[in-house]
Parts: sequence; C-alpha cells; structure tokens
Amino acid sequence: MEERAYIEKLLEKLYRTDGASDLIITTFKQPQMRVYNELVSVGDEMLSPSETESICKSILSEEQLTRFEKNRELDMSLYIERLCRFRINMYYQRGHMAMAVRVISSEIPGFEELGLPPVIECFANLPRGLVLITGPVGSGKSTTVAAMIDHINRTRHCHIVSIEDPIEFTHENKLATVDQREVGIDTLSFSDALRCVLRQSMDVVVVGEVRDHASAQAVMTLAETGHLTLATLHTRGTVASVNRLIDMFPEQQSQQVRSQLSASLSGVLWQQLLPGREDIGGLVLGCEVLRATSAIRTMIKTGRGEEIYNAIQTGKQYQMVTMEQAVKDLSAKGLISEEYFQSSVQEKVGSFC
Repeated sequence: MEERAYIEKLLEKLYRTDGASDLIITTFKQPQMRVYNELVSVGDEMLSPSETESICKSILSEEQLTRFEKNRELDMSLYIERLCRFRINMYYQRGHMAMAVRVISSEIPGFEELGLPPVIECFANLPRGLVLITGPVGSGKSTTVAAMIDHINRTRHCHIVSIEDPIEFTHENKLATVDQREVGIDTLSFSDALRCVLRQSMDVVVVGEVRDHASAQAVMTLAETGHLTLATLHTRGTVASVNRLIDMFPEQQSQQVRSQLSASLSGVLWQQLLPGREDIGGLVLGCEVLRATSAIRTMIKTGRGEEIYNAIQTGKQYQMVTMEQAVKDLSAKGLISEEYFQSSVQEKVGSFC
C-alpha cells in the first residue's frame, strides 16, 4: 500500500460522499466514515498497527511528527488542493497511532443555508460583548462561527483576530482585516495568544474553544474591554453553558465571576443536529437561544441560575427560544419526523434542561 495515495483516496471519498463528515483510522478495523451521524465501514481491509502508523505518518511533516511524539496528541489541518481542508486529530490508543479527520467545506455557508435563527445576525452585528456558541462535538459550532466571521468580514471595516487549534475555515480579507493564528504554528499556546491579543488593535476576537479558567477569564475580560468576543464551549444547553463557565473557577471566586459574566455576556447559542424526516434525509439544525437581558444579567449576578430557563421560555420578544420550542417548530414545519419529535422532546431535549 502506498500510504499517502491511500489516505488521499479515503479523504476524497469523505469529501464526495453526501452527508459524510468524519473519517476514523485506527488499528484492527476498517476505516470508518461518519455519514449522517452514523458510522459505516469503508472497504473490507482491516488495518494493522504498522499500516495505521504508516498512513498517519504519511501526512505529517518532520516538525509535526516531533510534536506528536513529544505530546502524544496532535491537532492539525491538511489542505488538498483539488478537494478542501481537513481538520485532523492524531492520537495514540493502546500504544498504536490513530486519527480522526473532519471534512471542512471550502465554501462558508450563510446563516439561512445553515438553518440558523435570525438572532445570529444580531449577535454578529454586536459592537462588543461575549457570544458563546455551544453544543456537542460534531454539531457544527465551527461552521456557525465561520459564518459569523464571514458576515462581519463582508459588512464591517474592522480587525478580526482568531485563535484556532487548528485553523479550519480560511477567510480572505474583505471589508475587514482577518488574522488567523494557529496554535503550535503562529503561537505557542492559547494562553500566550490571549495574553497578547489586546496589543493587536483588534475589534473582534474569536477563541476556538474555552478550555479552562484562564481562557474563560480572558474571553470575559476581552468582552468587558469593548471587543466582540466569539467563543465555543462543548456543553449541552444555554443555562449549562453559563454554569460551566462559572464552574471553571474556584468556588471562592464564584461571586466575582458571576458579576463579571453578567456584565460581559451578550448571548448563548446551543445547537444540535437532529435527524431529518425520512423522505427528506440528512440532518436538521436545532438551536436554543439565550440573550442577556437585564433580567437574565441579574439572575447570573445573584446566582439564580435555576430561573434563567423560565426566562428563555417566556422571552420570545427577545428572540429567545428553548430547544424544546425549537424542536416543536421544526416538527410543525415538517422537517423532522413526528416519531422523532415525540421521543426527542422528553428524552433528548428534556434531559438537557
């Protein structure tokens, strides 16, 4: 097997298969492709440890291989000219190399094409404040953020700085100036990049992921100091996202953090991909929206987080919506099946609230 040609052939299949999003390469298993969120085998050939290692190494530079062997993990991107850009996480499992690949479209879709609620444009048009895009892995958070960056890029004369690990969508300068910094290549770490970003005369900051209390503190401070700050979190639920941010700090700091978050937060979008009606096929985006009204800011500041969900339920005039309401709306439009709707409201939605 010629390893580089083999992986490129798999990546081309991933790129050209409708509904395909991910490829998993691991030992003692055929390559696995995620199609409409279901894993399917690609071919009959199980990969040995030596074959898997050769395939993984075939796409690494010497510098990347050194970093991988040192850290035992590697986030990277790979661009294949005739196809697109791919996001890759390489790792060890049971002592053997493996990787997971995500296809990244070369075109950045618009808000309507993605099925995002109209409020997302309001978030992108904010001059300042913290906007969190949340959801589980594979729910399209990066695509939503890319669409927001593209909207700002097309409509405002400003400086956008993004800190990503790795860079996924690439943005050409339009009305805005867009600087994309990749961790490990353009900066040594998220913390280094966040520490320096205030000196870079930026208007909009994009943080690929809030991972710890240091990055949580940074995004709140950036928003407080007059910058629009877009960040992602791996959480389920808008209220859970607020709580998760607070919980990143020691308990003795919680009151200070709640006060700072209440002042800096502008909105939270929680998204998940739902199976479409059988005759339509594909996946449908469902979104829960929280907007930081004065009432919700007070709830955050005073630690009354349990009241926020009720405020979202009754906040239609502010374009707020719960996931349960969003799923009901998708069902009414005939985009998801009645059977899925009946099970999802209680089991898949209710359990997250």
